[in-house]
Amino acid sequence: MDITDQELSHQETTLSENQGRVLLLACGAIAREVLDIIARNGFTHLDLKCLPAILHNTPEKITPLIEEKIAEHRAAYENIYVLYADCGTGGLLQAACDRLGVKMLRGPHCYSFFEGNEDFAKRDEFTAFYLTDFLVRHFDRLVIEDLKLNTHPTLRDTLFAHYTRVVYLAQTEDASLVAGAQRAADQLALPLEVIQTGLGDLQSAMTAQVLRWQDRSEVSRVTHAAH
Repeated sequence: MDITDQELSHQETTLSENQGRVLLLACGAIAREVLDIIARNGFTHLDLKCLPAILHNTPEKITPLIEEKIAEHRAAYENIYVLYADCGTGGLLQAACDRLGVKMLRGPHCYSFFEGNEDFAKRDEFTAFYLTDFLVRHFDRLVIEDLKLNTHPTLRDTLFAHYTRVVYLAQTEDASLVAGAQRAADQLALPLEVIQTGLGDLQSAMTAQVLRWQDRSEVSRVTHAAH
Protein backbone atom coordinates (compact mmCIF):
# COMPACT_ATOMS: atom_id res chain seq x y z
CA MET A 1 0.00 0.00 0.00
CA ASP A 2 1.34 3.43 -0.94
CA ILE A 3 1.46 5.88 1.93
CA THR A 4 3.27 9.16 2.30
CA ASP A 5 5.46 10.15 5.21
CA GLN A 6 3.18 13.17 5.65
CA GLU A 7 0.29 10.79 6.35
CA LEU A 8 2.41 8.67 8.67
CA SER A 9 3.36 11.81 10.57
CA HIS A 10 -0.09 13.26 11.09
CA GLN A 11 -2.81 10.63 10.82
CA GLU A 12 -3.71 7.12 11.87
CA THR A 13 -3.09 4.72 9.01
CA THR A 14 -3.81 1.09 8.20
CA LEU A 15 -0.91 -0.33 6.20
CA SER A 16 -1.52 -4.06 6.21
CA GLU A 17 -4.95 -5.55 6.65
CA ASN A 18 -4.94 -9.28 6.02
CA GLN A 19 -7.67 -10.06 8.52
CA GLY A 20 -4.87 -11.66 10.46
CA ARG A 21 -4.70 -13.09 13.95
CA VAL A 22 -2.20 -10.53 15.27
CA LEU A 23 -2.60 -6.76 15.30
CA LEU A 24 0.52 -4.60 15.34
CA LEU A 25 -0.05 -1.13 16.81
CA ALA A 26 2.97 0.89 15.75
CA CYS A 27 4.33 4.41 15.60
CA GLY A 28 4.13 5.88 12.11
CA ALA A 29 7.84 6.73 12.32
CA ILE A 30 8.76 3.03 12.08
CA ALA A 31 6.01 1.96 9.65
CA ARG A 32 8.30 1.32 6.70
CA GLU A 33 10.71 -0.70 8.81
CA VAL A 34 7.86 -2.84 10.18
CA LEU A 35 6.53 -3.45 6.66
CA ASP A 36 10.06 -4.46 5.64
CA ILE A 37 10.20 -7.04 8.45
CA ILE A 38 6.76 -8.38 7.50
CA ALA A 39 7.86 -8.77 3.88
CA ARG A 40 11.23 -10.35 4.74
CA ASN A 41 9.58 -13.00 6.87
CA GLY A 42 6.58 -13.63 4.62
CA PHE A 43 4.17 -12.95 7.49
CA THR A 44 0.61 -13.04 6.17
CA HIS A 45 -1.30 -13.18 9.44
CA LEU A 46 -0.46 -9.68 10.69
CA ASP A 47 -2.46 -6.49 10.49
CA LEU A 48 -0.59 -3.20 10.92
CA LYS A 49 -2.13 0.02 12.19
CA CYS A 50 0.05 3.06 12.83
CA LEU A 51 -0.55 6.05 15.05
CA PRO A 52 0.75 9.47 13.95
CA ALA A 53 4.50 9.92 14.37
CA ILE A 54 3.87 13.49 15.53
CA LEU A 55 2.63 12.05 18.85
CA HIS A 56 6.27 12.01 19.93
CA ASN A 57 5.98 15.77 20.40
CA THR A 58 3.18 15.13 22.94
CA PRO A 59 4.10 11.77 24.53
CA GLU A 60 1.43 12.15 27.21
CA LYS A 61 -1.13 11.34 24.48
CA ILE A 62 0.46 8.02 23.47
CA THR A 63 -0.68 5.80 26.36
CA PRO A 64 -4.38 6.75 26.37
CA LEU A 65 -4.55 6.41 22.59
CA ILE A 66 -2.91 2.98 22.68
CA GLU A 67 -5.35 1.91 25.40
CA GLU A 68 -8.22 3.14 23.24
CA LYS A 69 -7.00 1.17 20.21
CA ILE A 70 -6.48 -2.00 22.25
CA ALA A 71 -10.05 -1.78 23.55
CA GLU A 72 -11.35 -1.06 20.05
CA HIS A 73 -9.65 -4.01 18.36
CA ARG A 74 -9.10 -6.62 21.07
CA ALA A 75 -12.12 -8.78 20.26
CA ALA A 76 -11.01 -9.21 16.65
CA TYR A 77 -7.49 -10.55 17.33
CA GLU A 78 -5.79 -13.38 19.16
CA ASN A 79 -2.88 -11.08 20.08
CA ILE A 80 -1.97 -7.40 19.94
CA TYR A 81 1.65 -6.23 19.82
CA VAL A 82 2.47 -2.61 20.66
CA LEU A 83 5.44 -1.49 18.56
CA TYR A 84 6.42 1.41 20.75
CA ALA A 85 9.17 1.61 23.32
CA ASP A 86 8.60 3.84 26.36
CA CYS A 87 8.83 6.87 24.04
CA GLY A 88 8.66 9.51 26.74
CA THR A 89 5.62 8.09 28.55
CA GLY A 90 7.52 7.74 31.83
CA GLY A 91 6.66 4.06 32.22
CA LEU A 92 2.92 4.61 31.75
CA LEU A 93 2.76 2.76 28.45
CA GLN A 94 4.50 -0.32 29.86
CA ALA A 95 2.20 -0.25 32.89
CA ALA A 96 -0.86 -0.03 30.66
CA CYS A 97 0.32 -2.90 28.46
CA ASP A 98 1.10 -5.03 31.53
CA ARG A 99 -2.34 -4.31 32.95
CA LEU A 100 -4.02 -5.20 29.66
CA GLY A 101 -1.87 -8.28 29.03
CA VAL A 102 -0.38 -6.89 25.83
CA LYS A 103 3.24 -7.27 24.69
CA MET A 104 5.30 -4.20 23.72
CA LEU A 105 8.85 -3.48 22.61
CA ARG A 106 11.59 -3.15 25.20
CA GLY A 107 13.66 0.01 25.52
CA PRO A 108 13.37 3.74 26.21
CA HIS A 109 12.64 4.76 22.60
CA CYS A 110 13.16 3.82 18.96
CA TYR A 111 16.75 5.10 18.96
CA SER A 112 17.53 2.47 21.53
CA PHE A 113 15.99 -0.53 19.82
CA PHE A 114 17.38 0.46 16.42
CA GLU A 115 20.90 0.58 17.79
CA GLY A 116 20.24 -2.37 20.09
CA ASN A 117 19.21 -1.76 23.68
CA GLU A 118 22.41 -3.13 25.18
CA ASP A 119 24.68 -1.07 22.93
CA PHE A 120 22.58 2.03 23.40
CA ALA A 121 22.73 1.71 27.19
CA LYS A 122 26.52 2.00 27.04
CA ARG A 123 26.47 5.50 25.58
CA ASP A 124 25.52 8.86 27.10
CA GLU A 125 22.19 9.53 25.44
CA PHE A 126 21.65 12.82 27.25
CA THR A 127 24.22 14.77 25.27
CA ALA A 128 23.32 13.39 21.84
CA PHE A 129 20.45 14.42 19.58
CA TYR A 130 19.36 11.30 17.71
CA LEU A 131 18.12 10.90 14.16
CA THR A 132 16.66 7.90 12.34
CA ASP A 133 15.93 7.56 8.63
CA PHE A 134 12.42 8.91 9.21
CA LEU A 135 13.62 11.89 11.22
CA VAL A 136 16.29 12.76 8.67
CA ARG A 137 13.68 12.83 5.93
CA HIS A 138 11.45 15.12 8.00
CA PHE A 139 13.91 17.07 10.10
CA ASP A 140 12.86 20.47 8.78
CA ARG A 141 9.18 19.90 9.53
CA LEU A 142 9.36 17.87 12.76
CA VAL A 143 12.25 19.75 14.36
CA ILE A 144 12.89 23.11 12.72
CA GLU A 145 9.24 24.04 12.10
CA ASP A 146 7.57 22.31 15.06
CA LEU A 147 10.10 23.81 17.48
CA LYS A 148 9.72 27.22 15.76
CA LEU A 149 13.42 27.42 14.96
CA ASN A 150 12.55 28.73 11.50
CA THR A 151 10.87 31.81 12.97
CA HIS A 152 12.81 32.08 16.25
CA PRO A 153 16.35 30.87 15.42
CA THR A 154 17.74 32.04 18.74
CA LEU A 155 15.76 29.23 20.39
CA ARG A 156 18.35 26.83 19.01
CA ASP A 157 20.94 27.89 21.57
CA THR A 158 18.40 27.43 24.37
CA LEU A 159 16.82 24.16 23.29
CA PHE A 160 20.06 22.46 22.24
CA ALA A 161 22.46 23.97 24.74
CA HIS A 162 23.27 20.64 26.44
CA TYR A 163 23.80 18.63 23.26
CA THR A 164 27.32 17.89 22.11
CA ARG A 165 26.62 15.98 18.88
CA VAL A 166 24.01 14.64 16.47
CA VAL A 167 23.94 10.84 16.15
CA TYR A 168 22.33 9.43 13.03
CA LEU A 169 21.26 5.81 13.52
CA ALA A 170 20.91 4.67 9.92
CA GLN A 171 18.47 1.89 9.06
CA THR A 172 19.55 1.92 5.40
CA GLU A 173 22.74 2.65 3.49
CA ASP A 174 21.65 5.80 1.66
CA ALA A 175 24.13 8.55 0.84
CA SER A 176 21.32 11.08 0.42
CA LEU A 177 20.14 10.44 3.97
CA VAL A 178 23.67 10.80 5.32
CA ALA A 179 23.85 14.13 3.51
CA GLY A 180 20.50 15.08 5.03
CA ALA A 181 21.76 14.17 8.49
CA GLN A 182 24.80 16.37 7.90
CA ARG A 183 22.54 19.28 6.95
CA ALA A 184 20.52 18.70 10.11
CA ALA A 185 23.66 18.69 12.25
CA ASP A 186 24.86 21.86 10.53
CA GLN A 187 21.57 23.59 11.33
CA LEU A 188 22.08 22.71 14.99
CA ALA A 189 25.76 23.69 14.83
CA LEU A 190 26.77 20.25 16.13
CA PRO A 191 29.15 17.56 14.84
CA LEU A 192 27.62 14.46 13.23
CA GLU A 193 28.22 10.81 14.10
CA VAL A 194 26.77 8.15 11.78
CA ILE A 195 26.10 4.61 13.03
CA GLN A 196 24.81 1.95 10.65
CA THR A 197 22.25 -0.02 12.66
CA GLY A 198 19.94 -1.72 10.20
CA LEU A 199 16.70 -2.70 11.93
CA GLY A 200 18.39 -3.66 15.20
CA ASP A 201 16.29 -5.06 18.02
CA LEU A 202 13.10 -4.10 16.20
CA GLN A 203 13.66 -6.95 13.77
CA SER A 204 14.82 -9.57 16.27
CA ALA A 205 12.23 -8.77 18.94
CA MET A 206 9.28 -8.48 16.56
CA THR A 207 10.19 -11.61 14.60
CA ALA A 208 10.77 -13.71 17.72
CA GLN A 209 7.48 -12.66 19.33
CA VAL A 210 5.40 -13.17 16.19
CA LEU A 211 6.94 -16.60 15.60
CA ARG A 212 6.19 -17.61 19.20
CA TRP A 213 2.53 -16.73 18.71
CA GLN A 214 2.52 -18.46 15.34
CA ASP A 215 3.92 -21.67 16.81
CA ARG A 216 1.43 -21.65 19.69
CA SER A 217 -1.43 -21.05 17.29
CA GLU A 218 -0.32 -23.97 15.13
CA VAL A 219 -0.05 -26.28 18.16
CA SER A 220 -3.52 -25.20 19.27
CA ARG A 221 -4.93 -25.81 15.76
CA VAL A 222 -3.43 -29.29 15.56
CA THR A 223 -4.63 -30.16 19.09
CA HIS A 224 -8.20 -29.10 18.31
CA ALA A 225 -8.11 -30.99 15.02
CA ALA A 226 -7.02 -34.17 16.83
CA HIS A 227 -10.05 -33.97 19.09
